[in-house]
Amino acid sequence: MKIRKILLAMLLLPALTLQAQENANTRQARRMFDEVYEKVFGPQGATLHYAVNVANIYKTEGTIWYRGKKSKYESKSSRAWNDGVTAYVIKGEKKRVEIYRSDDPKQSRFGDDFKFEADNYTYHIANDPEGYLITLNVKKGKKGMKEIRALLDKKTRDPISLRIKVAFIWANVQISNFKSGGITDATFTFPKEQFKGYEMIDKR
Repeated sequence: MKIRKILLAMLLLPALTLQAQENANTRQARRMFDEVYEKVFGPQGATLHYAVNVANIYKTEGTIWYRGKKSKYESKSSRAWNDGVTAYVIKGEKKRVEIYRSDDPKQSRFGDDFKFEADNYTYHIANDPEGYLITLNVKKGKKGMKEIRALLDKKTRDPISLRIKVAFIWANVQISNFKSGGITDATFTFPKEQFKGYEMIDKR
């Protein structure tokens, strides 16, 4: 009986060791992802320059500022201010300001497609020639982006790039000029005086 138990333990040991390694990897990946997520979306605020390429169909770049539920972005095609209550969007060359509730997904080109709930994913971390690569896969039965690959700088743990899979389409985001902290409320205040004479379209 003892011999049978020893043999069974020997057979199970590799599987148990692998599971322990996977759990440790998962915990490390989730911890590091939470840290960088806090850098970007935490109460201290952050800013970064982004360059987006969605399946070579849609490309854009610009600068974005975050702090809590507030945001601001500037690109060649549009500008927007979101003070946490109201969002103001200026699109293209049209002298028009569209006004939304701050939480209205219609203010964004991608709407609900890029909504994120951290607990809806499994996490894995691996070394990459350019840094740490954290891969997130949506759990079965959960809603969200199918897969997210976040590349972090090894020294600063700042974000370098993202690859996001929505349905069968990949969006690639290159990140530069990242800075966490020092973002004031004035950043998110819509400068009405700059848009005198613009048509105001209230979509709230």
